[in-house]
Amino acid sequence: MVPSPAMGAEREAQACAEFYGALGIAQPVLSCLQCLRQFAGSTAKRCRDKHLEEALLLSRALSEGLQALGEAEARPLLRCVLAFQMEATGNSSSFQKLEQIVTQLAVGKEAVLAQEVGTLLSGLAPQGEVLSPGDLQSVCLFMEESSLGRQHWRQNLAPLLQRLATTLRWVLRSQPAPSTTWGYLVIKACLQLFQALPKDVAPLVWSAEGKSETLQSLLGLLLEVVWGKALNKDTRLLVGTALSMLVNMAPQPECGANAMLGLFQLPKQGAGELKFGELSVQTPTVLEPDGLEKLVLTRGLLTCCKVDILSCQLESFTHKACLLLDVIFPTMCALTKEQKDCHYYCFQACALWLQRLRDTLPALWSLKGTRILAQDTELLQQLLQLVWDNAETPVEGVSEFIHSSFRLLLEIYHLECQHFQDQERPLYQQMLQRVVSMPWQIKARYVPLCAIVPYVGSQQVLDTYRDLPQHLLSCLSTNHLCPAAAEVYRALVRQQCAERRGSAEAVAERWALCWLPLLSQALCSPLPILQSNAANYLLAWTLRQLPAAQAPLAARFSGQDTASLRAWVSLLKAQKSVAGALPLHGEALERLCCCLGAREEGVRLAAMGLLCCSPSTNQPLSGTEVRLLRQFLPLNLNCDSSSFRQLLQAAVRKALVRLRDSSLAQLRGKEPLGTDPSEGEGQLAQAVGFVEWLLQLSIASLSPGSNFQRKKTGLLLLSAVLETCTDTWSPDKRKGQPPRTMATLLSYARQSGCWDFFSQPNLLALLSCLQDSTNEIRDLASELLVRYFPPVFPEPVALALFQLAQDSLGSPRVQEAEAGAVLMKTILQKSDSGIMKSLALEAEAPLTLPNRGLCFAQHLLHMLQAQYAAARQDLLQAAATTPMHGVIAALRRCLLQVPEVAASMRAAELAQSWQELLTRLVTTARDITSFLLGALQSQQGPGADEQDMGNAIGSLIMLGKGRVQEEEEDSVLLSEEHSLILTCCWVSVKEIGLLLGGLAELLLAPGLPAGSGALLPLPTLHMAARVFREILLRCRHWGAVEGCSTGFIKFCAALLKHPAGELQAIPQTMLEQGLEALSGPRSSSITRRAAGFPVLFLCIVSGEPPAQARPLLTHCVQTLLALASTALPQDWDQTLDLPQVCALHVLQTLVHGTGLGSALLWHTTPMVALSLRGLGSPCWAMRNAAIQLFSALTSRLLGQQRSRGESCPMEGLSLQAFLGQHPQLGAVLLGELEAAEGPMPAGPCLRPALHAVLTFLAQLQPGADGPGSPSDRFLEPLLGLAGSPIYAVRAMAAKALVPVIPLPRRPGFLLQLAQQLPTAPRQVRSHNAVHGRLLQMQALLAPTAGSDGLSAEALHPVALQLEARVWLLTPAQHCPLIRDAFLRVLTLLPTSFSPGLAQSIHDAISTELGSLSPGGKPGCVELQVGLPVLHQTMARFMCSEAARLADGKRIGAVCSLVQQSDPDVQLAILSWVISRKEGTCEELEKALRLTLLESLRSVLQERRDREFLRLYLEALLHLYRDPSSWSQEASHKLQGSSAACLEMLLHMVEAECPGPDLLFQALCAASLLLTHRFGDEDGALVQRWCTALEECGRSAACEELRLAAARSLQTAGAAVVRRSLRAASPVLVPVALRLINVGIHLLQDEEREVRHDAAGFASLLQQDAGELLHDSCIFVQDNMGLQGLLQLLLAEFGEQPETFDMLLQHLPVLDLRGIVKELEANKAISLYKEDEPNVFAEPAVLARQLLPILLQLLEKASTSTALRASALHWLTATGPGVLHDLQYCKQHWGQEAAVCCGMKALGCAKLHTAVAVLLVRARLVAQALQVLGEDAATVPGLGCGTQELEQELELVQGLLVQHGLAPVPSQDNALGEPGPPSGAA
Repeated sequence: MVPSPAMGAEREAQACAEFYGALGIAQPVLSCLQCLRQFAGSTAKRCRDKHLEEALLLSRALSEGLQALGEAEARPLLRCVLAFQMEATGNSSSFQKLEQIVTQLAVGKEAVLAQEVGTLLSGLAPQGEVLSPGDLQSVCLFMEESSLGRQHWRQNLAPLLQRLATTLRWVLRSQPAPSTTWGYLVIKACLQLFQALPKDVAPLVWSAEGKSETLQSLLGLLLEVVWGKALNKDTRLLVGTALSMLVNMAPQPECGANAMLGLFQLPKQGAGELKFGELSVQTPTVLEPDGLEKLVLTRGLLTCCKVDILSCQLESFTHKACLLLDVIFPTMCALTKEQKDCHYYCFQACALWLQRLRDTLPALWSLKGTRILAQDTELLQQLLQLVWDNAETPVEGVSEFIHSSFRLLLEIYHLECQHFQDQERPLYQQMLQRVVSMPWQIKARYVPLCAIVPYVGSQQVLDTYRDLPQHLLSCLSTNHLCPAAAEVYRALVRQQCAERRGSAEAVAERWALCWLPLLSQALCSPLPILQSNAANYLLAWTLRQLPAAQAPLAARFSGQDTASLRAWVSLLKAQKSVAGALPLHGEALERLCCCLGAREEGVRLAAMGLLCCSPSTNQPLSGTEVRLLRQFLPLNLNCDSSSFRQLLQAAVRKALVRLRDSSLAQLRGKEPLGTDPSEGEGQLAQAVGFVEWLLQLSIASLSPGSNFQRKKTGLLLLSAVLETCTDTWSPDKRKGQPPRTMATLLSYARQSGCWDFFSQPNLLALLSCLQDSTNEIRDLASELLVRYFPPVFPEPVALALFQLAQDSLGSPRVQEAEAGAVLMKTILQKSDSGIMKSLALEAEAPLTLPNRGLCFAQHLLHMLQAQYAAARQDLLQAAATTPMHGVIAALRRCLLQVPEVAASMRAAELAQSWQELLTRLVTTARDITSFLLGALQSQQGPGADEQDMGNAIGSLIMLGKGRVQEEEEDSVLLSEEHSLILTCCWVSVKEIGLLLGGLAELLLAPGLPAGSGALLPLPTLHMAARVFREILLRCRHWGAVEGCSTGFIKFCAALLKHPAGELQAIPQTMLEQGLEALSGPRSSSITRRAAGFPVLFLCIVSGEPPAQARPLLTHCVQTLLALASTALPQDWDQTLDLPQVCALHVLQTLVHGTGLGSALLWHTTPMVALSLRGLGSPCWAMRNAAIQLFSALTSRLLGQQRSRGESCPMEGLSLQAFLGQHPQLGAVLLGELEAAEGPMPAGPCLRPALHAVLTFLAQLQPGADGPGSPSDRFLEPLLGLAGSPIYAVRAMAAKALVPVIPLPRRPGFLLQLAQQLPTAPRQVRSHNAVHGRLLQMQALLAPTAGSDGLSAEALHPVALQLEARVWLLTPAQHCPLIRDAFLRVLTLLPTSFSPGLAQSIHDAISTELGSLSPGGKPGCVELQVGLPVLHQTMARFMCSEAARLADGKRIGAVCSLVQQSDPDVQLAILSWVISRKEGTCEELEKALRLTLLESLRSVLQERRDREFLRLYLEALLHLYRDPSSWSQEASHKLQGSSAACLEMLLHMVEAECPGPDLLFQALCAASLLLTHRFGDEDGALVQRWCTALEECGRSAACEELRLAAARSLQTAGAAVVRRSLRAASPVLVPVALRLINVGIHLLQDEEREVRHDAAGFASLLQQDAGELLHDSCIFVQDNMGLQGLLQLLLAEFGEQPETFDMLLQHLPVLDLRGIVKELEANKAISLYKEDEPNVFAEPAVLARQLLPILLQLLEKASTSTALRASALHWLTATGPGVLHDLQYCKQHWGQEAAVCCGMKALGCAKLHTAVAVLLVRARLVAQALQVLGEDAATVPGLGCGTQELEQELELVQGLLVQHGLAPVPSQDNALGEPGPPSGAA
């Protein structure tokens, strides 16, 4: 934070203004001073920069005037600017700007400026005194940025050195130590001094005559810092750089090198004197090396030491040695192995070392006389091992250094080969082979691959690495691998272009041969992540590199399927970004329209993005683009995908920026890119009109009658409009600020009557959002009001809002109370002193308190104290009416989230008032916490259990009801009273934690001016700490603990960062107390009864500054490890937590803590060892805690699982890399394996930790194939575990073997395993061992995601060995599990079989499965374990082989197996069919289709069991998923049984209750059969089917049934509707109407999948009648489907009276008066709200959408008698009620009394829906009166004509608009139609 300006600069500014007031240049000087004052008074960086820019411009104009004045006249202004500069030393960019200003003003007066600078700097601190942090910053910046500053320090070098030495000595010796920033700034000042004045400092070090005692003293202090006197890591590292600067001053390189060598050798020589140049320094007294001192020296030298010093010969060595190779490199290698917590800096040093090696190569060749990195040198091997071992390190930032190390290493190798003319370069091939041998999931393989490409050429890489394209595809579908894969692709394509010269087309053709399949497969992929990554990372880059690649890509994407459309749009978008413009017409435009309406969100978004994007922001939108956007946006407002909404907003923002910038360009008289001058005015009007339309569309979407999705999208679009098209400047934003000329465009738009962004209706729409039940809507609406709307609310609005906020804060519902808190915060931000006086705040508060924030906080605190007093009287009543958590949330938001309040807390004149208020607030929070926790525990202390809490709440309820507690039956469900009390207590406790933590973070921040910390005095902080401790030790609700912990972490972090030692001691003391409580004896269970106890420790250690050594974390972990390792007592009490168990739980919580990051890696080995020991404990609780800790450590070491959207869930850490990073941990794991494999005593020996170790190893990846790999040691123990008597151990040992065997070694290893299998029954020594070997083979053969596995040629020898052991599949092997395992291995080798082996397997399986007769399983005298599993595996193998070979005989065998009655085999085949989502062999599918159809009747009649029937129907539907797969043969198979099957399926749906899963399949199967069979005789079946759809499609039905209805509608509905349209089938018309009605209902379903399938039905109906159903149909989006159905009704069924009646049913009947009365009644609010059956449906929006359709239907009543009668009947029933409701609205909202409940009405969804439906009905009544003419006059109760009704309607709608209950009628609409045009679905 920027410190507030001191009085110095302000005083100078005032004096300056007075001095220049009478001079001729007064005005420019005053303007400049005004800018400087604004700069000093601003806190936001952008504001400060803006004011300085203005001051700099003014200074240039002022400079000439100053030159004409004398020195005395110029001096005050220069002094004033220097004063501002002195106060800006905390910000280097501001200092530089001020330096430019003062230099500009001093032109011709340089001597005066030098005098002023000297005077200023001389006064920093008297000689010998300690420099403050501010003084030190001034020294640094004047040294670095000011030439006059440097001149001054050069002249005053000795005093400056003296002051720096004095300051550093004081910092190092003071107790308690001052803040780490102070020490850092001293070192920084030394470094700046050595860097800026080397010629002046050099003699003081290297000359015997000029040596300085002061500098000698300073050097000694610097060495103390190096050796750990200062704990701060960054400070110590900076000293290394400063020492290197001193070394660089050495007159000869050898002197500098020897001086540094002395420092490296210092620990060996011990105490004594050290010679550094001519300076003699005593060895530091703190000489306890922690290893970091080597890093400090190494990094310092590598960062800035001169090349000749690094490479000169060291005389003290026997061989030709230099610092770089013989001192720094060995030190660096040791550091990478030792310093776990400094990995980042160690590998930064590694990359720097290689850079310096490259730079010093000529000097080193000269010194050594030979190659430095020859192939056989130890140096090269060490370097390679260093980079490969750490290539996969998880420490953030290290991988970048490793990557640059690879590139530098190859570059150095190449330079050496060139220099020594060495043609043999084996390193390249070795590295390439190593890369290829690594699994594709390992990110570390791709950087070396990119580095190798330029040296070996693209073709060699592609030839060596055949799987590269497939692996790149897999990487593109995995977010963290995507950038690396894209870089490989780019490197190879760049290399190919460089290698192959020729025409652009020829190069593109060669590119297409290699890369077109990869790119087209990725762009057409069904995986959204793969598609978007390919488009973003590869496509645009490819077109920029190779424009000619567009043609082959376009040819690939010409299809009509979804994938082709999405890829085609991506290609167009990339083209547009490269070419600039893209004309849209003809077929391309038609295709784009299809994409904009497509069902898939990805396609729609891509098309939308294409319309909005442009390489130039001032390129206007074409008329076509605007027209398409107007069609698209209203149909996509209620999309339920959050990412869709965000991307939609981003696309619209781009379009708005284009409209704005192009309009501004036209107003300035410049023609934007690609425009015709004659079109300028039209385009300007089009831009203004589109923004106005979008504004109205957004506002109309904010009605409470809209669903969450529409409101959120509306707010996002409104945010984009206000951000882009207003002139509101946001100081906190770097980009997106309005242009300076925005006012001209706003003026133009307002002259046209548009862009009234802040009108009353818009304000009311946003205020209604503040009452929403979701915080997303509330917070975004509040942000828009605060940021963009006028600074003060109108007074009536503010008063009504305040009353509503007061009422909401008393609601027991958490959402409503939070809404009240947001309202309070918004009112505070949008009020001035006048409004504050009008608000009903606490008596006299506004009069006595001088600040709005203070006044408001006072009022809220009084409210809180009153609610607390009420709770003490009657907690039950208080929980229902004054539950406290709302007021606490309001205090939190008003104190912490309002910048003006935070600023007022820093004002000195308000400090006393704020301190008193905050102290009372913390005291009240303490009292409330104690009361609530005590009430819940019946004052029984922290040991109370859940039953005690239940009894305590029961007592409170009875007390509140005035009854004595009675014994009553236990209930599973909590009563509403229980829930009220629990909600009140836990939410209040959580809010208190968040409030106290936020206050500490705000008021103890390091950048605050002195004295601000006193707002929270020490006793108050101690009190807050006790509140946190009480919550975390006594709370049993995880939500409350989590909320409180968020606050507690902020609290601890603020205290631990504070310079005051007594504040730092608070969390340290709490930690000690916690550890003491953990290890001490107790009479109850802490961790079991208090969810927050482990969190206490986590919060304290998470608050430690990450840049420091984290002593609290180290102490905490070591204490916990020691406690958990102590032996258990002989007789422990199972009802109490053991200290050892508690310690394990706390460790687990620490490991799970996200804030600790890599800090815990240092402690992982002892923790893993501890958890493995704990697994063998005799105590169950200990074992349970140990396995949880081990699981947490596994996640921490291997990384979290990737997101579900990615194709690869696993992390890419190889076993080899893991062992390189954690060698000690590897030894622990290996020890467990070896112990388990050792000789076992009689009986099975259980090793409890073994399974955990194996599970951990199984999650790693195989490493690269290299000799002597550390992972080889794991091989023998894992192979030994194949014979374990425990099945789970054998299975997991097989999986753990996978990372041990690199891919290249697998074929040979598999061959060894196959040879170890017995060739005959007599050779079997151990069945377990045989089974274990087979499981290992299966694990090694299993294909990994993204790769094709091992080649058939490589596995052919393995298949030959298995052929000799095929007896393992036959009954000669008695164990079914071994037979099953053997067959599973064979399943993974099908392409390697010889014909003989294939036949042997087939015969064995046929014999086995053929013996299963329909009556049972003779031949099995006794039931064998695993036999059903074997039979299922055999059946699946038969299916796979039949599909692979497409052999008729095998297909026939599979079909006969389906028809036989063995349930295991049938279930296996059906499951196999269903699992083949991508389809299989067409011949097999066809045969299975016919087989399943043929047996359908018998299966339905037998009804063997529900699961079988469900699978049977699901398989049948899966096989007929493509409607074109039904054939004549299928109809023939069903002939005679079709009606019976349909009858049985419909009866199942109608009369039986088999469960939703089976009902789903039955209804869909019935629909499939109905599609291919219905004639006139089937009318009754169709009617029954339609009734079933209506029943299943109800919103109250379960999701599976609604989905079944939608899918059935898509399957058969379109055919029935089409048939009804033929003249021959009028009987089906009512059925068709009912089906369309079901479709309309399902298109509003809350489940996306249901809506999508219903949209499929609508899509099929929109096709031309001549087209085949489903063929080439692009399925449309839900809202387009709804529009399509309504248009179909109007066009084809408009003459049917049923149509009119059916659509009217969609207008809900709501009691408007009843709703208003309920609002005004102010009833007590219950805790729970009644759930809506369908939260997605929007009756108000649908009513507006139906209006134009119903109006057109009424038009037809003039020519259709039946329709006329229907309309007259409706008018008679509805008309009088509509007129009465209009009269009521006019009377109610026409009077002032309505305002009192107006704000509550503003947020009432029911009322808004009722009003919207009333307005629609009124429009219909007016139309009916006009169409029916004289007939309407006979209707009783209608005493008006069309004209009078329309006038009345206009008047009522105007009233409702004023009160925010109806949208402003759009100019585009017919009179009275609310909201945007009728497309607004």
